[in-house]
Amino acid sequence: MKKLFFSTLCLVLAFTACQTVEDTIETTVQEVKETVTTTPSKFTYPTTKKIDHTDTYFETTVEDPYRWLEDDRSEETGEWVKAQNAVTFGYLDKIAFRAPLKKRIEQLVDYEKISAPFKEGAYEYFYRNDGLQNHSVVYRTKIGEANATEEVFLNPNDFSADATTALRGIFFTEDGTLSAHMITEGGSDWRKIIIMDVASKKVLEDTLVDVKFSGISWKGNEGFYYSSYDNPEKSAGSELSAKTQYHKLFYHQLGTSQKDDVLVFGGEKQPNRYIWGYVTEDQHYLVVSAAQNTSGNRLYIKDLKSNNSAFVLVQEDYLKTCSYVENKGEEFYLYTNIDAPNYRLVRTNLNLPSPLNWKDVIAETDQVLDVGTGGGKIFANYLVDAKTAIKQYDLEGNLERDIELPGIGTAYGFGAKKEDKDLYYTFTSFTNPSTIYKYDIASGTSSLYRQSKVQFDPANYETKQVFYTSKDGTKVPMFIVHKKGLELNGKNPTYLYAYGGFNISLRPSFSASRIVWLENGGIYAQPNIRGGGEYGEAWHLAGTKMQKQNVFDDFIAAGEYLIKEGYTSSDYLAIAGGSNGGLLVGATMTQRPKLAKVAFPAVGVLDMLRYHTFTAGAGWAADYGTAEESPEMFQYLKNYSPVHALQPNTDYPATMVTTADHDDRVVPAHSFKFAARLQECHSGNNPVMIRVQTNAGHGSVSMTQRIALIADQYAFAWDNMGVTPQLEMAIEKN
Repeated sequence: MKKLFFSTLCLVLAFTACQTVEDTIETTVQEVKETVTTTPSKFTYPTTKKIDHTDTYFETTVEDPYRWLEDDRSEETGEWVKAQNAVTFGYLDKIAFRAPLKKRIEQLVDYEKISAPFKEGAYEYFYRNDGLQNHSVVYRTKIGEANATEEVFLNPNDFSADATTALRGIFFTEDGTLSAHMITEGGSDWRKIIIMDVASKKVLEDTLVDVKFSGISWKGNEGFYYSSYDNPEKSAGSELSAKTQYHKLFYHQLGTSQKDDVLVFGGEKQPNRYIWGYVTEDQHYLVVSAAQNTSGNRLYIKDLKSNNSAFVLVQEDYLKTCSYVENKGEEFYLYTNIDAPNYRLVRTNLNLPSPLNWKDVIAETDQVLDVGTGGGKIFANYLVDAKTAIKQYDLEGNLERDIELPGIGTAYGFGAKKEDKDLYYTFTSFTNPSTIYKYDIASGTSSLYRQSKVQFDPANYETKQVFYTSKDGTKVPMFIVHKKGLELNGKNPTYLYAYGGFNISLRPSFSASRIVWLENGGIYAQPNIRGGGEYGEAWHLAGTKMQKQNVFDDFIAAGEYLIKEGYTSSDYLAIAGGSNGGLLVGATMTQRPKLAKVAFPAVGVLDMLRYHTFTAGAGWAADYGTAEESPEMFQYLKNYSPVHALQPNTDYPATMVTTADHDDRVVPAHSFKFAARLQECHSGNNPVMIRVQTNAGHGSVSMTQRIALIADQYAFAWDNMGVTPQLEMAIEKN
């Protein structure tokens, strides 16, 4: 099977962190003032009310006049959002090429997309999107049936009339006769679980609700484990923004009410911010990962064969990663960065679980390791300067072969069940659309399974990887993608995108919508800056807490490199990032407002003094630190916090802040407060606007919403760079 551990779930969450000490903050609310935002001559923005409000941190008073915008469910905030959207879409509607641009993106995205298949019981399942469907449909065929007919198993496009209800994973029993799938409504991280009989597709019992940051793991056909928090709406505060603190692992017995579900681990007696449970493939053990942060976890294992057995603590350091990979009876394979910043695979016996007894199966190397298993083999997935290399080992750690990949790029999917004879993996790069290969585990032979049908000729484009020097002398890799033969005259529209946090690695990947940027002479640049996991835990830690400035310096240096080498200039540079990457953009544009012409801080963490008071934000403190941690940490955060770093009478880049009204991971208050403050401080003629998507969440959007957002971002960028794309010509060519 694939390596299954809690850190993987945390990467999906986008952030997290260590327990914080929450000191009492003195707060005063004084008289209400109506203040008209300072406006540049070219645009008139909505009036944003200011209310005197201060917080005190270590005897330092900090003003927070836009605190009222944190109430994202209030009628007053709703009216502010409507007024801001009216200005933003009023501006976008006037861009003449916006409509044909959207049409061109639709044309590029409109091709059949099919996932790698996976076997569950009597069926083989796969996801398929015919082209412009809002959500991919789950199909299945009968295994072993000649000329088996494809049938629809689940069609998320039928879940809601407005396509804002989406599928978020299907989980099957070991025999494949029962399934449980999760849905999200309006893009929220809160989920519902629906249980079905696979053969008849009949829903078996009431829907489970109030599920968040969870997988589903079946124990036989009797029931399953899932995770959640207490729903804050049922106690106090907004469901979308109230703090979620203690995660809980529950067991649901089929045929019983959810109110009778058994608390297995967590809650106030075992306080952890994130808890995830998994039943091993042999059904003998329950593995529990408990974490305070998005990286690092404690690992527990419970013997399900023995009644009333206790959890065995395998690894207790919250700041280290230890994850279950595979087991042969009481012999467990674990993936860890303990004494191995680039990770290693170890083996131990459950009767002697201490790290002192661990034996290396695959030792640490200079490259970052990830692992999967299948067919009785181990697949080591190495990250070599952000590119994939795969090696196959037996369970004793003996190297069997280097797996030849189709090219330089990203490969994923090297995992299967123990009895499987083959597996399916996907290969992609910036100029290679995702292609699926079938891999014979015994022979090591790859064969083409499904080729992408996107209308794109990779031969017309090139990707290069360069290494540039950051402010402190650190060498940082960056991928640069553009048309072959592009003249480096400093006038090429360039989209610089990065993330830089939470041990997340940005790898080469294909985007059909990005083609429109490239075919119009644009450049896409993706640096692998510190804070990510491209070079292991040391690279990650070099971009955390009091070293977070390294992340911003690396990104700024990437922009400077592109300008110095003639790829672009400040007048043609757009900087972009989402979530933690939104923080990156916000910090960069406040520290170096003249670096880029355009800025896209998307769903960003922008108020660094209060991020940990919303939803699961307290879990991000291991990366960020908190304002209550120490006077030094408070001052460091305040200095770069985008909301607080904006300065009056400053000419900022053309900025389109983007967020969503159902984002309950990085709540929209971050973007609301930043946009209000930006409009107050901005003194130039560049537009500084906010685009708020309704019925969407933290990257959870329908195909229609996604296409519209990309079209609006590209239109905004080109318009402010003075570039008119040749869209009709591109349409005629294809």
